[in-house]
Parts: sequence; structure tokens; C-alpha cells
Amino acid sequence: MTRAQLDKRPADVAAMFDQIAHRYDLLNDVLSAGQDRRWRRAVAAAVGAGPGELVLDLAAGTGTSSRAFTGAGAQCAACDFSLGMLQAGARKPAAGAAGVHFVAGDALGLPFKDRCFDAVTISFGLRNTADPGAALAEMLRVTRPGGKLVVCEFSHLPRRWLDAAYSRYLAAALPAVARRLSGSGEAYGYLAESIADWPAQAELARRIAAAGWRGVRWRNLTMGVVAVHQAKRPE
Repeated sequence: MTRAQLDKRPADVAAMFDQIAHRYDLLNDVLSAGQDRRWRRAVAAAVGAGPGELVLDLAAGTGTSSRAFTGAGAQCAACDFSLGMLQAGARKPAAGAAGVHFVAGDALGLPFKDRCFDAVTISFGLRNTADPGAALAEMLRVTRPGGKLVVCEFSHLPRRWLDAAYSRYLAAALPAVARRLSGSGEAYGYLAESIADWPAQAELARRIAAAGWRGVRWRNLTMGVVAVHQAKRPE
């Protein structure tokens, strides 16, 4: 098993996700006790994609989140740099769902022209990029003026002692459960460390604004285990 490190070298992170792709959706459901479904609904509501709009779902993995954006007639590019994830998504029975198109691409150099998306969203992927600020700037580049950004990411609980206890729980529970279900304990050890190392809500909001986005705000889900940040590209 390839174990990515916190320096987030793209090849290592992509290889790690390639190796857990076959059980990724199951593990998400089990490890979140089903909360991942609620988080996807919250992101889809925040994006609010309408008929004819074009959404970029970055770090889309197997495309599970991408399908939530097309119900009202939008089109969605499901983009990820893990070919294993994209291949697993393409093999799903619902892979041909209308409006979802799988695309291989890196958040630091997106294979799209300027100002082409009405909304860009990334769920649980920004912290895995080697340079989150550069990724946020690249997302700004491909979003039309007035378009939306929605970032869903693991965050921090409001009380320090509770957040510390939760981090210890993740460090023990994620690798143990993942090892039992898929043999991928090392990968989920990295994911627990990356969550603990990630900035809190206000600091992430500051970084989003520093990349050029405006009107940044956030909403906590599951007591702050996850936060959904929203912003817009200036007109």
C-alpha cells in the first residue's frame, strides 16, 4: 500500500486513492455513519445548479457526489487526478447518468478554459492538494464572473478539548475500520493526519478570500466535523 505523506506529493496521493478506489464509497458510508449522504445533499443545495448550467466537481472520485448536481438539468464534469477512482466510477451501474462526464485532471492545472463553469465545487479534496491556495486560484480561473465556489471539507469542533479528543478517535478508528473492510489502514492513517493538520473554518475562509474569491461564508455540519464554505467570483 502506498502511503501519501503530508507534503501532498501528487503522485503519492493519486496512487493511494487508486488503491482504495474499489471500496472508497463503502468506507465513506461506514466511517461517517451515513453522514456523508447528508453532506452531499448540503453541497448540492449550496451549489443550486439549474437547467443548462455547467458544474465542475473537483476531486470527484467515483462521481457519487457529481450525480447530485444534475437532477435539475445541469451538466457536471467529474474531475479527479486518480485514474483508479475515475475507472471505478465509470464501472458503476449509474455511470452513464445523464449529465455527468468523467475527466482526468489535476487541481493545480485544470484542463479547462477560462471562465467556463457556472459553479465549481470540491468535497474532501482541497486538503489533499500540494498547494491549496494555488488550487483555489485555479478554480477561480475556470469560473465565470459571478459564479459560485462551494468547498466541503473536514474541519474542527468548536471546543479545543473536544476537537483534540475527536482527532485521537480518528487516528485510531479510521485505520482500524478501513483495515478490516479493505486492508487499507495505512491510507486512512494518512487521511486522519491530514484532517488534524487542516486549518479551522475561519482560517480556510481567509485563504479562500486570499485567492480572489468574495463573500466567503461557511456553515458547520455535524457540529463542525465538516464545514461547507461558499464564495463567489467577482463580477
